[in-house]
Amino acid sequence: MYGGLRGLPQAGKLLDPGLLSATPSDRLRPRPMSKLIYVLNGPNLNMLGVREPAIYGRDTLDDIRVRCEKTAAGLGLKVDFRQSNIEGELVNWVQAARGTAHGIILNAGGYTHTSVAILDALQAVELPVIEVHLSNIFRRDEFRQHSYISLAATGVICGLGATGYDLALTALADILNKPSASQ
Repeated sequence: MYGGLRGLPQAGKLLDPGLLSATPSDRLRPRPMSKLIYVLNGPNLNMLGVREPAIYGRDTLDDIRVRCEKTAAGLGLKVDFRQSNIEGELVNWVQAARGTAHGIILNAGGYTHTSVAILDALQAVELPVIEVHLSNIFRRDEFRQHSYISLAATGVICGLGATGYDLALTALADILNKPSASQ
């Protein structure tokens, strides 16, 4: 039995309206896909909104996720937003970004100041990395002023609260849209 016409959408699926007015050659041309950005968050960031709001703000991590998704969509990006309290899981996610993501935004939380393992993973994946901190780490305890993550980061944003994630996405969009030196 014949199951339907080839090239037509299945019942319940929407047809891209841009294809209706496109020429036949335009319909065959690949459409640009959103570039994937991993937004990784370290220990205790799941407690945002309740943990020291005078330092970290009142936004929850879910508020920041929603904000990142909206900002990314406006920039033609897509985010994979994750949080873990486990250092090895963060290392695994950084490694998984190689070959699947176009960049990483990382708020490593307390691991910023201690994790050579995350630094090594970031250096191995060879992707642009933006390090983000909600608070200004340079106005905090002396031990918080050192970052292993910065050694692998393309840029660092700190002290601007949740806005730092928006700025990181904008910076990655700029980085990814620049023609490479080899072109």
